[in-house]
Amino acid sequence: MAEFAAPKPPAAAGRKTRVGPYELGKTIGEGSFAKVKHARDSRTGAVCAIKVLDRNHVLRHKMVEQIKREISTMKLIKHPNVVQLHEVMASKTKIYMVLEFAEGGELFDKIVNSGRLGEDEARRYFHQLINAVDYCHSRGVYHRDLKPENLLLDSHGSLKVSDFGLSAFAPQTKEDGLLHTACGTPNYVAPEICQANFSCPPWFSPSAKKFIKRIIDPNPETRITIAEILEDEWFKKDYKPPHFEQGEDVSLDDVDAAFNDSEEYLVAEKRERPESMNAFALISRSQGFNLGNLFEKEMMGTVKRETSFTSQCTAQEIMSKIEEACGPLGFNVRKQNYKMKLKGDKTGRKGHLSVATEVFEVAPSLHMVELRKTGGDTLEFHNFYKNFSSELKDIVWNAESDASKKQAK
Repeated sequence: MAEFAAPKPPAAAGRKTRVGPYELGKTIGEGSFAKVKHARDSRTGAVCAIKVLDRNHVLRHKMVEQIKREISTMKLIKHPNVVQLHEVMASKTKIYMVLEFAEGGELFDKIVNSGRLGEDEARRYFHQLINAVDYCHSRGVYHRDLKPENLLLDSHGSLKVSDFGLSAFAPQTKEDGLLHTACGTPNYVAPEICQANFSCPPWFSPSAKKFIKRIIDPNPETRITIAEILEDEWFKKDYKPPHFEQGEDVSLDDVDAAFNDSEEYLVAEKRERPESMNAFALISRSQGFNLGNLFEKEMMGTVKRETSFTSQCTAQEIMSKIEEACGPLGFNVRKQNYKMKLKGDKTGRKGHLSVATEVFEVAPSLHMVELRKTGGDTLEFHNFYKNFSSELKDIVWNAESDASKKQAK
């Protein structure tokens, strides 16, 4: 995680980072162990995503084998419905996974924003999911954490399976051919963990209800197999088998190089000044604590996971005010320079809500504060944001209201 020095403009506000041939942009995702950043290949101009892991964190938590397994798995799987891993690099402090950029975001967000999907659209996504899972299993790879949050969409609306951090290889199975380690997300665990009591909404077609019942059978012996799924009446409608080149043998040399101590293979992080940006163009992105920052098109229901506001207070005053506001809202605060991690005390629909904040210096007397959901439910983030904004209204600067006051004078 980059550090900010108080007397200097923060890196994200006035500089950009180059790693090897890639220019790193803004953070587009954040988890417990890594950040995902938007990036551009300076050689070709192609857009990609780079997953950045802290090397010391990986070593300290004895995660080397887990990360190497994830990387090796993604290099092994070359399928149009799986996020592609282009290459792996490492610096003295970071490990970088260069990934295909899925412009459409998570399938989860599409479901939240659109409401329920039509059966034909849902079937098309399920076709692509089964194609990916079937291919992974044929290569001896088992994902073990499939859920809408780990299913991404590209610019054409094609589904891409991502996040193989909990994956396993076939040799880890027992003689019955099943995996026996409980892992993944509780809401999406295998049916044999519970009694699998469920009911289908009335708008489901009879064939869809029958199909789902066969999938959520808590008995692995009688549950429908992928081969049987491919022959199911509901599934076969409009199904088109995938056509793609299998590719050549995969080399894992860069994976090993990323984790060894040889400086021969290390890349350097270089900070470069970007093209100049008018400060007021930056400010116009954040007109105070306007809900328009969170809802780009309220009628369309497009819920954003991040927002920002500007303030004429000092960075220290902003940090103190944020910390003060978090207590009544039930959030714990962890500070690091001009960054803060906010984590809710209560368990929500998708676990604890967590929010990352960063304070950037736009000018000596003007700061921008960005808030980004890093965990929990997106709609719960919106509710938090509304309460949070009212607690901070005294320090928020609104360019429009400030101009109105000057005109009134």
